[in-house]
Amino acid sequence: MGKFMKPGKVVLALAGHYSGHKAVIVKNIDDGTSDRPYSHALVAGIDHYPRKVSAAMGKKKIAKRSKIKSFVKVYNYLMPTRYSVDIPLGKTVVNKDVFRDPALKCKARREAKVKSEERYRLARTMVLPEAAVLGLSQLIKIFF
Repeated sequence: MGKFMKPGKVVLALAGHYSGHKAVIVKNIDDGTSDRPYSHALVAGIDHYPRKVSAAMGKKKIAKRSKIKSFVKVYNYLMPTRYSVDIPLGKTVVNKDVFRDPALKCKARREAKVKSEERYRLARTMVLPEAAVLGLSQLIKIFF
């Protein structure tokens, strides 16, 4: 069977503080390492999802409700979904070295937050042929 847990794959965290939260694989390690002798993956996920917005809300309220809080962790209990996204996280910013220094981890979380919010804004404004079939709210649920 082929390897399907690749970078960009949307997964669900199954254990820990963020269990049930969606995340994107940044880097997967199938064979394990010396400190973790099992397969695991570095993921960047969403801690607080954006809230529902409507056309009647003002710009300030929409901006506040569209905020996303992110996390960056190493997980080995993940459930893959059928979706993949192309959120370009900087490999120099989001890597395994961020767990050694709290300042680097904060920077990595901010990078994941900025990229996720940018993707969310684009998903809200883009017009796709699938939008007629699925509806815009369904498309946003797929990505977030």
